[in-house]
Amino acid sequence: MPTVLTAEQLAAALAELPAWTGDTGGISRSVTAPSFIDGIRMVDEVAVAAEAADHHPDIDIRWRTITFRLATHSAGGVTENDLSLARTIDTLVDT
Repeated sequence: MPTVLTAEQLAAALAELPAWTGDTGGISRSVTAPSFIDGIRMVDEVAVAAEAADHHPDIDIRWRTITFRLATHSAGGVTENDLSLARTIDTLVDT
């Protein structure tokens, strides 16, 4: 089972993921898509990557605003798995 990051480890990681916020219980990022359909396409791309990683975010869709929330529920907080998926999400949504 992955290890939950300490507050210090997470702070260092979030310094390299400036679009993400949160604490050891979970991290999140919101993105505003150009249109609703672009947002849905973004969610689809993230879903494919999440399935490949076998690590799935909570996703909230509010018109053009998509919020991704990450935590490793089985471990009880944020792990390296969440940071890895956050980096992948950044790559997908920032292009």
